Amino acid sequence: MKLKKLNENCKTALVTGGCSGMGLIYARRFCEAGFDVVIVSNREKELQETAEALSAEFSVRVIPHFQDLSAQDAAERLHAWCAEQGIVVDVLVNNAGMFFFKELEAADVARVGTMMNLHNLTVVKSSILFGDDMKKRGYGYILNMSSMAAKLPTPGITVYAATKAFLKSFGKSLSFEMRPYGVGVTTVCPAAIATPLYGLRKDLLELGVKTRVIRTPEWLVDRALRAMARKRRIVRPGFMNLWLPATLALLPGKAEDALWKRFK
Repeated sequence: MKLKKLNENCKTALVTGGCSGMGLIYARRFCEAGFDVVIVSNREKELQETAEALSAEFSVRVIPHFQDLSAQDAAERLHAWCAEQGIVVDVLVNNAGMFFFKELEAADVARVGTMMNLHNLTVVKSSILFGDDMKKRGYGYILNMSSMAAKLPTPGITVYAATKAFLKSFGKSLSFEMRPYGVGVTTVCPAAIATPLYGLRKDLLELGVKTRVIRTPEWLVDRALRAMARKRRIVRPGFMNLWLPATLALLPGKAEDALWKRFK
């Protein structure tokens, strides 16, 4: 994909969760377009290997940064590190995420806090800090990954869905604040995507992709980047986005209870 519609001054992209899944595809797309790319992850070995492979393949500068983005001060530390390295972030892709499916209990409190920090606190702070730099320059792009789950408060993904709903609301509001300064904020709410995040068996993923119930990360990333280039506020790729939320909304409470008892 060619990122031709981005501001011509944009030369560097930062992608969180950039060494696997959709984050890796985002990083590849920016490398293909000749960008310098910063990839951030808490997987140190995989991060270094990915940076070396992308740099060798595309002959661009790929900078790995090992960091836990679920820490409460993660955004401040990431922003400060970029400043120390002289890295000007023109495109920020907040992609890092986590997922679990289960009934909540006391043992999950720490994991819930990690998810909320990673999905919400770090994204909000990063968007503000890097976004303020973009405002001063008069251009830039922020892309935040939400989910179709933002419209599906569902048992088993109780906190995940809530964090994604927060991201959708935050991103849409922020886009209005940032647009007068030349900065685009795009929130992506994809339906089912074939990544390791959800822990589905390989055969189920392949079946889903074949029937197009599940789409590939490449398919999603290309549509997200096109929307970002046009500074669209919210983009909902995937046919499932059209019918599944509406269908589930029609289910009576007793039907949801029965489904949850079956699948939990």
